[in-house]
Amino acid sequence: MGALGRLRRSKSGEEIARPANRKRIYQHLYFWVLVAIALGVAFGIAFPEQAAGMKWLADLFIKLVKVVIAPTIFCTVVVGIANLGNLAKAGGLALKAVVYFNVTTVFALGIGLVTVNLMRPGQGLDVDLDPDAAAGTIAEAEEAGGEGMTDFFLNLVPDSFFSSFVEGQLIQVLVVAILVACALAMMGERGKPAVRALDTMSHIMFGVIKIVMYAAPLGAFGGMAFTIGEYGGQILGNLVYFMLSFYVTCLLFLFLVLGAVCWMCKINIFKYIRYIRDELLIVLGTSSSESVLPRMMAKMEAAGAKKSVVGLVIPTGYSFNLDGTAVYMSMGAIFIAQVTGVDVPLWTQIGLLMFMLLSSNGAAGVSGAGLVTLAASLAAFDDVIPLAGIALIVGIDRFMSEGRALTNLTGNGIGTLAIAHWNGDLDHERMRYVFDNPGSVDPEEMLRADAGHGGAGAQGGPAGTAEGVEVEEVDAPVPAAAPSGGGSAERHPSG
Repeated sequence: MGALGRLRRSKSGEEIARPANRKRIYQHLYFWVLVAIALGVAFGIAFPEQAAGMKWLADLFIKLVKVVIAPTIFCTVVVGIANLGNLAKAGGLALKAVVYFNVTTVFALGIGLVTVNLMRPGQGLDVDLDPDAAAGTIAEAEEAGGEGMTDFFLNLVPDSFFSSFVEGQLIQVLVVAILVACALAMMGERGKPAVRALDTMSHIMFGVIKIVMYAAPLGAFGGMAFTIGEYGGQILGNLVYFMLSFYVTCLLFLFLVLGAVCWMCKINIFKYIRYIRDELLIVLGTSSSESVLPRMMAKMEAAGAKKSVVGLVIPTGYSFNLDGTAVYMSMGAIFIAQVTGVDVPLWTQIGLLMFMLLSSNGAAGVSGAGLVTLAASLAAFDDVIPLAGIALIVGIDRFMSEGRALTNLTGNGIGTLAIAHWNGDLDHERMRYVFDNPGSVDPEEMLRADAGHGGAGAQGGPAGTAEGVEVEEVDAPVPAAAPSGGGSAERHPSG
């Protein structure tokens, strides 16, 4: 059975996927992630001391994912740009992506500032600052915060071709990938063998990710057990209001800002969220959006976004489109100011917002990166907001990391579909079909097909019919734009 299930064919010969035979609930990854989260909570409550030592399971899972993230991003970005056909088209797509990323980041930072000023979660708290509680974070922040604009641009370029991969610097990986893609595009036919080789390499990486994802329930169990065992059920205390404010703000951003984007692009945001529920649950357990990067790429491609758009926008978004991190940064800074009794003028808040717009770029979707990025921003404004105040939220950062990662993930998917829509590379018929029939898309099958056949669907037929897929005739007319196994077919832009 193919990744998008069986196909049905109208009498006119047009093909469209139909939902695959429904799996039993225990055959879905999200079921085992939910079970693992529940077991982690129970274990943390029953055996807190032992549970506090379970974080290594979550760390191990995230490290396994990070092993292939840099080469996956490199390969997909190079192939995505090279497949656009010409550099002008690639530049236009990249420009649209950068503009979109920065506009949504400004909205995320702005809505965070407005909410924290209205709800004032830090007002009335009486907490002593303890710089030693966040000494490591402060040290990293002071190093990052001391960098000027020149240092920022210098750090975009790695010391050597491979150093960015070794150090896991995703922005540097993106820069190298763009340079390589431009070189291959200028080579024309001579560069195509290299593009095909990198495409094959990306499928190998997807295969590795497919194997690693079997460990997702263990990572979710370890992360949740550690959280409950280390901090206990009463950790929220006086800080619960701040966390509640943060999650409310993320929801406001999701349904107001991203909802408006979806409305403009004719995307049903509720069906979209249902469509990526498996990925959301995995991120909830691991608090890292990197853990589902290949699955999101497969799902966005299956939803009708052109492969070249997905290959460029999603990996780039993991460094430049971190909406949840932006909300967290603006709220966290003003929260610390409120707790310490500092009245931050409006113009200073606007200046802080603009600085955070720059510093948030490159805060990769790894668990805990948001805290260091916030601290780096505070280091630049230490004369107004005390950097030592970061110690106030170190203890609860783990609880807020999930909110950042979930918002980042949701925003990246919507951004990919929106940019594909504006670029005329989104098949709306296909998108509506898979949103109405989320069971018709199996990213695990697609990743397995990628690893085994060098593509999500085998060539053949107008819809790219996958090998082994049953075909039947039906009397009812069906849309011409047929969902296929992962985007190997030509799509009919309707955006």
